Amino acid sequence: MGGCDSITYHGVTQNVFNCLKKKLENVGVKVPAGNEGDIEGYGVKGHFKWDGTTNLTITVTSKPLILPCGMITDKLNDAMHNCGGAN
Repeated sequence: MGGCDSITYHGVTQNVFNCLKKKLENVGVKVPAGNEGDIEGYGVKGHFKWDGTTNLTITVTSKPLILPCGMITDKLNDAMHNCGGAN
């Protein structure tokens, strides 16, 4: 199990951040309250940090070997777009 490069999203408002967290929770990813914490779901573990104004960084720290980082990034980008954020 390895990790992936960090992804930083810019221009993430409070509404976009809340929406993204809710989308992750709705598909079974455990997301803690607050602006920073560890997330986990489907064998993927990671860490997120939102600066409270515009920048959100997500780092996948471990994932199943058969799951490409690109697929995880695509899913995160889709969720960000669906929440009204840019990627």
